Amino acid sequence: MTREIAVVAFAQTDHRRTSDELSEVELLMPVLHQVLDRTGLKSADIGFTCSGSSDYLAGRAFSFTLALDGVGAWPPLSESHVEMDGAWALYEAWTKLLTGEADTALVYAYGKSSPGSLRDVLTRQLDPYYVAPLWPDSVTLAALQAQALIDAGHTDEPALAAVAARSRADAETNSHAQLRGSVPHGDYLVRPLRTGDCPPIGDGAAAVVLAAGDRARQLCARPAWIRGIDHRIEAHSLGVRDLTDSPSTRLAAQRTGAFERPVELAELHAPFTSQEVVLRRALRLGDDVRVNPSGGALAANPMMAAGLIRVGEAAAAVHRGDCDRALAHATSGPCLQQNLVAVLEGDPR
Repeated sequence: MTREIAVVAFAQTDHRRTSDELSEVELLMPVLHQVLDRTGLKSADIGFTCSGSSDYLAGRAFSFTLALDGVGAWPPLSESHVEMDGAWALYEAWTKLLTGEADTALVYAYGKSSPGSLRDVLTRQLDPYYVAPLWPDSVTLAALQAQALIDAGHTDEPALAAVAARSRADAETNSHAQLRGSVPHGDYLVRPLRTGDCPPIGDGAAAVVLAAGDRARQLCARPAWIRGIDHRIEAHSLGVRDLTDSPSTRLAAQRTGAFERPVELAELHAPFTSQEVVLRRALRLGDDVRVNPSGGALAANPMMAAGLIRVGEAAAAVHRGDCDRALAHATSGPCLQQNLVAVLEGDPR
């Protein structure tokens, strides 16, 4: 890399089960104002803007164009969009800054899952010939993965319940989380997963500001430097994958240099408790690494924004001085199909 690029600010909404009274623009605007206020920048100072969202959630084509009203129609802006989680929008913005065509970037993502049945909507990402016609929903597929892990001896139901309890206990200090504290593990939703093993369905948005080199140091007292970022994908067909492992996560981590030195903190986008088991093994995270101190996706999982939030939470920990080296992970697709890994570091203290 020829330029140093850092996350210099992060903001997110309070995640809620429903936000019927708000449009996507109204959901997004306070977050955009907050993240810019934290840097002292205005919309006109941003060199590149990139967003992540899903037309399937909104129920209309090119829905992201309406959200641009939240950014502002004037002055004209350099803008792009990915039909994915905002973590991939951050990756595009990072590459844009690497080229030197911009020194700052605004990245945002949002999703309103409450208007429809999310479990049905997510079937649209499956293989349209062999899998989607069977209508297996996201929870059913996650349950297949969880059972494969149990059968392989990598975990058991009490261990999965402990992951859920720890995550939601950690979320006590996260005012933005949708679920906090003692949450009943509940009945089986799809065996072996209980309701407590699954993420809440809700609405939310998040945004980060990236900056390069000296500009980052001007905007943030302790920038979270992106030392490496990479994303990889598994085969589309679930039948040719080992659901107990995540080679794409491991490869992305290798490409970022995550295994060169230990990390102190990891924000993992693991919507189901069983997926944290897979990711911990793929990323070689020991018990000394704090995993999801924000509560993770088990505490709040706004579709299309939860992965960007993992990067933002890891960066915020560096900003506060809670750690010097952190790992962030985002996923997309069924059973951890596509995975992004980023390593963030603060300046030496």
